Amino acid sequence: MHLKICHRTEYRYETPVRYSIQELRLTPPKLAGQQVDKWKISTPIKATNSFDPFGNYCSVFVQENPYTSMMIEAEGEVHTQDAFEFIDDPKAVSPYYLLQQTNLTEPSEEMLAFFSSSLPTKNAVDEVLKLASAVQSAVVYSPGETNFATTATQSFAMKSGVCQDHAHIMLSLCRASGIPARYVSGYFFAEESPNLASHAWIDFCSNIEEGIWTSVDITHACLIDSRHIRLAIGRDYYTAAPVKGVRSGGEGEELSASISIAQLN
Repeated sequence: MHLKICHRTEYRYETPVRYSIQELRLTPPKLAGQQVDKWKISTPIKATNSFDPFGNYCSVFVQENPYTSMMIEAEGEVHTQDAFEFIDDPKAVSPYYLLQQTNLTEPSEEMLAFFSSSLPTKNAVDEVLKLASAVQSAVVYSPGETNFATTATQSFAMKSGVCQDHAHIMLSLCRASGIPARYVSGYFFAEESPNLASHAWIDFCSNIEEGIWTSVDITHACLIDSRHIRLAIGRDYYTAAPVKGVRSGGEGEELSASISIAQLN
């Protein structure tokens, strides 16, 4: 598919922000199944660009003058094809590092017991997809009940969440089963479900020695396809977040984000 994407994030504050640092992972990489035709990020001031340890293209900008509103826009065009397998660059983070749990993915005994019959015994696609189906069935997709700081155990206890929560639970269970897994942030094109435009899923390492990863969308319990656009990878949401930052001042924050994805002829 040929997709046009526009992602706008706007912050407003009741009192001025005195100082802030913003970190963006909003640039889709060029890789299997994904060709970036054009892409532009607009920020209030010039950003410094680099690659982070996971190979994500990262833009950082610092604002030292007071402000009460800020706009960040990313837009461009991407050609996609069905592809769900990815091979690491030789300099990539070791898959073994991605066996470690994080604060967002640490499992509870109750969660492990609940999914015990679905836990994979090896890093095979059919076994991991079986687990994805179990997670999707147990945790109902329900926007507005969780946020970026909700942990896997919290969303599991609620039996509800969104794609980010599905991904964290899946990461937790894969790692507990001895399978390296990483968080993927990105976009999902579905005309009938625009609330899924901002999306998240996981990669699990299907061949550790060769650094081969297979991408699974837990919310849809399937391998990813041409509807998915990858942005960044990490240990969890926090290390792959499209937009994050810290600030001094700025009481009464109001955040609004909009994403539109259109298919072009």
